Amino acid sequence: MTLEVMALTEGLEAALGLGIQSIKIVTDYRVLYNHLLGIWRPTQKKLADMIDQVLSVRKKFKQCEVLFVERRQLEYVMKLAKESVESQLAKAITVHAGMEMRENCAICLEDTDVSKIHAVEGCAHRFCFSCMKEHVKVKLLHGMLPACPQDGCTKQLTVEGSKVFLSPRLLGIMVQRIREAQIPPTQKIYCPYPKCSALMSLSEVIHPMQASCSKYTVADAATLRKCVKCRGSFCISCKVPWHDRMTCHDYKMMHPHANSEDAKLENLAEHRLWQKCVKCQHMIELAEGCYHMTCVCGYEFCYTCGKEWRDKKPTCSCPLWDEHNLIRNDIRGNVVRENIQEDEDEYDDDEDDYYVQEDAHYNQGFR
Repeated sequence: MTLEVMALTEGLEAALGLGIQSIKIVTDYRVLYNHLLGIWRPTQKKLADMIDQVLSVRKKFKQCEVLFVERRQLEYVMKLAKESVESQLAKAITVHAGMEMRENCAICLEDTDVSKIHAVEGCAHRFCFSCMKEHVKVKLLHGMLPACPQDGCTKQLTVEGSKVFLSPRLLGIMVQRIREAQIPPTQKIYCPYPKCSALMSLSEVIHPMQASCSKYTVADAATLRKCVKCRGSFCISCKVPWHDRMTCHDYKMMHPHANSEDAKLENLAEHRLWQKCVKCQHMIELAEGCYHMTCVCGYEFCYTCGKEWRDKKPTCSCPLWDEHNLIRNDIRGNVVRENIQEDEDEYDDDEDDYYVQEDAHYNQGFR
């Protein structure tokens, strides 16, 4: 039924765009008829949301009647509808000759040329190109996959559908974000070379034996891998550039603090009381606001205890917020944080190294 409801929504919105004020919805599908009249309520959330969208559009007409007909009468009704649509189109072409047809964007509330309005695939929610671009840009630059901006809608945007309003640069980032989301957290590995840092899955890193590389011994090949982007050799066990002619044990003995940067991050996180997402292991800091956190991977949890939020509700009894995490304005209108922490100087240099770096294992939380 979802296809029928989507088609109905598109048809009603098209009628509004033509300036039609009175319309009749005719169907031979009893279930759809009952849903539109509110006699029945869909049990599936997705279908219920789509029906609500139809009802919302329906209210914009001065008159919108829902009629049920038998299947044998449908051909005659379709003939009348076709004649009516053709008549309205001819009228619209005459009335709007030399004029732009415009539609109001639900985000910016501006009337926009309908050619610059984007209908999200799968849900048909419509917004102007400018608002769609800004929405997607913010999500992508925060490491998140963009979904439809309609409140409560979870339909994911596609690269193909976003080409009409996104720049090539943002499309490239979107492709990368989708690829990252498809790699399970336990399978993610980053190139250890600072100038590369490419993200790969364990299954796609290059094994030198497969690449017909003859300069390494069989013993070396056990943990030797190559980056798929820069082709640099590295140790998949030690997660460092390749330690030539040296076993992992010998390397770790000679470099006991090879992962000192990770240790610094862990110490900093412990001091600042940061939380780690249990789903993707990203480090998250509460800057201000409530304790309901949403990680870049989409996992929602309580910042205090780490327990999951489900259906926008906590599974714990922790308080939702603390007055010390609120922000206020001073008498000059400047934003001032309430929770001024002591002894920050000791960690400032370390924090600068990790704060909001793309492809690092640390991210701000979102509410």
